[in-house]
Amino acid sequence: MTKTPAEVELLAEAGRLLASVFVHLDGQPLAGLSTLQVNDLVEAFIVDQLGARPASKGQYGYGFVLNSSRNEVVCHGVPSSDEVLQDGDIVNIDITLEKQGYIADSSKTFLIGNVTPMARRLVRTTYEAMWKGIRAVRPGAKLGDIGYAIERHAKRSGYSVVREYCGHGIGREMHEAPQVLHFGKPGTGLTLREGMVFTIEPMLNQGRKTVRTEEDGWTVVTVDGKLSAQFEHTVAVTRDGVRVLTLRPDEARSTV
Repeated sequence: MTKTPAEVELLAEAGRLLASVFVHLDGQPLAGLSTLQVNDLVEAFIVDQLGARPASKGQYGYGFVLNSSRNEVVCHGVPSSDEVLQDGDIVNIDITLEKQGYIADSSKTFLIGNVTPMARRLVRTTYEAMWKGIRAVRPGAKLGDIGYAIERHAKRSGYSVVREYCGHGIGREMHEAPQVLHFGKPGTGLTLREGMVFTIEPMLNQGRKTVRTEEDGWTVVTVDGKLSAQFEHTVAVTRDGVRVLTLRPDEARSTV
């Protein structure tokens, strides 16, 4: 379950490359693009520019390099030529990348054009909730501390936390132990140790936490049709705290 220092450095390199994919996306005018065009753009960048592998493609029979979860889609949205990003949308882009046998996983909710203040508040609060969870990571802390920090922040802002999906250990495999819930009680659960590497990826809903999976078997949506947002980072437990392996250059170091 724990990684050696050398393995953490390999994961950090995959994370650095993955962060650069999001920098690349930040420079693209996403409005007017289909989610399939975004998928193809990301695949070309990962393969041709970074010399890496999109780890999601082919995993569990999935045919794309990313999930594109727009508006009421909670997670696992499937790229489509028929789904065009429009002014006012929010869309989570979730990408995995493998380099030298090690996988990094990260996601970001993008604001497309003129997004309503209510949607912006949801996205901002979700990002803050992820960081609340990240700040709870240190040797000797418990997994429940992470979930508690996330859920408390979400509830204080009037949002619900999706419970069916969670963070996960990551390394040579995309999904490893442990499961990292985004709700919980402080002081409960597995004790964190130096060398553990896992994702923290809360999904917050404007309305109820209840979700359902659509007929394609992938796309998860809010039952009440209200908006959902998500952010995700891959983190490593260090000797004295936490290291965010997928940290993007636009994220203030003081956030950590």
